Amino acid sequence: MVKFVGQVLEGEYQLALTGQTLPETVLRRGQNAMNVKMFHHGLKFEVVPSKFEENLKKSSFAGPHEYATATARGKALEVADRLYSQVKKPDLIIGADTVVSLGSDIIEKPADEDDAFRILKRLNAKTHAVVTGVVLVVPSLTDTGTEKYDTVEFHESTEVCFGDLTDEMLKAYVATGEPMDKAGGYGIQAIGSSLVQGIHGDYFNVEGFPVYHFCKKLVQVYRERQQSSAPRTDQHS
Repeated sequence: MVKFVGQVLEGEYQLALTGQTLPETVLRRGQNAMNVKMFHHGLKFEVVPSKFEENLKKSSFAGPHEYATATARGKALEVADRLYSQVKKPDLIIGADTVVSLGSDIIEKPADEDDAFRILKRLNAKTHAVVTGVVLVVPSLTDTGTEKYDTVEFHESTEVCFGDLTDEMLKAYVATGEPMDKAGGYGIQAIGSSLVQGIHGDYFNVEGFPVYHFCKKLVQVYRERQQSSAPRTDQHS
């Protein structure tokens, strides 16, 4: 899918924007190796870790997707402001943030092994949601000096059902070390898959990035930009 999108954008991008073979992409969310793997299939990118402090107050948001999208926005805009001030304008900056929600509670990465066990115990034999907020930053087509870039935002939610697992199984999983850098304390792409009874929605979103939704949105964005930048033909009666 990503390779296909890269091929589609190649033609569109040459006509609509700078004529480069492929967009120069800055992948903001560099922690997840799966994200890097996906982009090897067609988009040239550079990982630029954001300096945005991920300390937004969860209670000030209506729900998980608003919180995740706001965090993704903070990450992406910090990178955009920094790079644009260096007169380096990537054609695309991607910011993403993934959280797990159980009811109205937002669950992020565990602080330590005890916290990881507590999180997994809460998720045990229940259905939770994995929510990813994504923010795309693209150069403004009407750059007046004040509006340097435009943003496009979306989110994806996937339901995940944990099996009924014993404490021994959960502790053994925590002991692998895998939960420590994962939202919700597990990784479905590896050993954590043994905890999951089923999912409803985008599997890759549970891994950390909604590939299908991203590809669909990316094509939409560049088609709109192509149309906006195309020369207008006067119509005479």
